[in-house]
Amino acid sequence: MKNTLLGSLYLSLAASIWGGMYVVVKVVVDIVPPLELVWLRYVIALLALLIIGAITKQSWRVAKRDWLLIVLIGLIGNTISIVTQEVGTMLSTAQMGAIITSTTPAFMVLFARIILKEKITAKKAISIVLATIGVCVIVGNAQIETSNQLGGVSLIIAALTWSLMSVLVKRVPGQYSQIVVTSYSILVAVAFLTPFTLRGLTKIDFQAIMQPSIWGGLLYLGVISTACGFLLWNRGLQKLNASSGGLFFFFQPIVGTFLGWLLLGEQIGLSFWMGTTLIFIGVLLVIREDKPQEETRSMLN
Repeated sequence: MKNTLLGSLYLSLAASIWGGMYVVVKVVVDIVPPLELVWLRYVIALLALLIIGAITKQSWRVAKRDWLLIVLIGLIGNTISIVTQEVGTMLSTAQMGAIITSTTPAFMVLFARIILKEKITAKKAISIVLATIGVCVIVGNAQIETSNQLGGVSLIIAALTWSLMSVLVKRVPGQYSQIVVTSYSILVAVAFLTPFTLRGLTKIDFQAIMQPSIWGGLLYLGVISTACGFLLWNRGLQKLNASSGGLFFFFQPIVGTFLGWLLLGEQIGLSFWMGTTLIFIGVLLVIREDKPQEETRSMLN
């Protein structure tokens, strides 16, 4: 049960951190274009992870047979998914981003079934349905305009690729520290993105970046949202089934809506609390289902 609770805590924290990301991106992307924004947040995150790795004296050695998996995680999740997410957020609305990316858990269940052969139990199915209904209740008033369709397509690609990456993380051998795996996957993303961002970086208004809201946003996106968020998410997935872990992604719209009320003065009503309750019920069902599985593993060990 300890692994289940720790995994649930890590995933909840990661999704909650990302809940505030859409508001920050909407502010920063006006100054830093999406592709360059992803590159900058990764460079900041990589520096933070290298410092953490040095302090904790990590072993950075990875077996040759495992490099392909780490490269795929970096390319699919850290590159394609995050770039399409930033583009989608820029072309649409923060609320639309919350709606579409909340389909991630459903995609994770499918990928976990195909790649990891995880069973889709009745409780998992009910949990996803309850949480999905909860998200729809929370953001049910969203107005999706035709002009936002390209952003919507981009966000769907982001959800698909993030789901695939999250399942691939489960294939990484447990002998490797998540600090090391996350650092290398981010390094892969930086290597892929650098050729496409060099010209754009020279055109950025660095005087505008010195505004507290912009450099503060970059630090949040790099250190908190990327370095800490990815670490927590990957570590949480190692302790739960991929199909169960994906359900915690639903905390994103809860936190995003709450921060919109707290920081931006947006109104929330009964629908927010009803949706939140449904999401929590879905998450609790997953925790209760993973409990006997954890106890069985402990007995076998």
